[in-house]
Amino acid sequence: MKDVKFLDLFCGCGGFTQGFAQAGCIPLLGVDIWADATTTYKYNFPQSKIINDDLTKLTAQDLLQVSGVDRTDIDIIIGGPPCQGFSISGKRMIDDPRNNLYKSFVNIVSDIQPKVFVMENVPGLISMANGEVKDAILQDFSNIGYNVSWKILIADDYGVPQRRRRVFFVGLNRKVFNEQYFEFPIASTKDTKITCRDAISDLDFISDEVALPDETQYVLLPDNDYQRKMRRNSDILWNHVATIHNARTKEIISMVPDGGNYLDLPQELWSTRKVHIAWTRMDSNKPCFTIDTGHNHHFHYKENRVPTARESARIQSFPDEFRFLGIKTSQLKQVGNAVPPLLAEALANKVLEYLRRQNV
Repeated sequence: MKDVKFLDLFCGCGGFTQGFAQAGCIPLLGVDIWADATTTYKYNFPQSKIINDDLTKLTAQDLLQVSGVDRTDIDIIIGGPPCQGFSISGKRMIDDPRNNLYKSFVNIVSDIQPKVFVMENVPGLISMANGEVKDAILQDFSNIGYNVSWKILIADDYGVPQRRRRVFFVGLNRKVFNEQYFEFPIASTKDTKITCRDAISDLDFISDEVALPDETQYVLLPDNDYQRKMRRNSDILWNHVATIHNARTKEIISMVPDGGNYLDLPQELWSTRKVHIAWTRMDSNKPCFTIDTGHNHHFHYKENRVPTARESARIQSFPDEFRFLGIKTSQLKQVGNAVPPLLAEALANKVLEYLRRQNV
């Protein structure tokens, strides 16, 4: 089979692209409006073109011109339109001006007509408006020639040390696949979850008193297959910079046990932060809760600090050779917004099975 090439719309820093690239697909172009994310994307995928702009202002012809290919060269389009683009507006979503981000994804797919598209979003989308939003998505893509399947996937079923739930829509172009519908990959690690400790224990050599530089060396050896996989091709440790909390914050964190939360604190401290996720520690013996975008409410399972960007990236299944650029708060946001690469890779491998069977 020839090289399989793809575009990533709303690419962020490139988690979705990383997974598809790990499966052997070739990224042609990433598009995102956030400059920090596209800078990171370009650094990690120098072979790909990048557009730092608002996709709603771009046409398919714009993307083709920058990527330097014809429509027929693009096999797959992937992406995750931000969920703010989905309004509860009945079944004519594509005609609603409040849904421009989603509409732009549909319009690009409609114009280019890739063999397959994969769209990711938050699982709450499925229940919005009693399912009408989900039904509208299925109808909109059916109208432009795709048979669409959807499923909520949990990342820790696919080797990611994180219980992140996301919904994926996969469309097969009827001109290529006739009446076939995509069947999602079977969970590969349903009974053998990767835990927080499995993911990051080899990174546990930094102080919570002094921040190391953004570029440092490994100190501990890897002690399991996941750590060895993450460290492959990497001899420099990037983005492992600790946040230095004040003494009072560290004192409060220290009161929370491995896997605990604010309920483990004296009751007079419960209101020190006004969110229910406050003072939550990772559980070293389980996959992590969903990595957020750096709000400083979640803490290392043992150390009295928030995870570093590299530890968060490990939880998301980014390999250590993937470097995040920008200031630390930006790095954490980039990591938190990403599709876990190992989950994306599982989807990509399944998509490739369909393409091979069609010999396209």
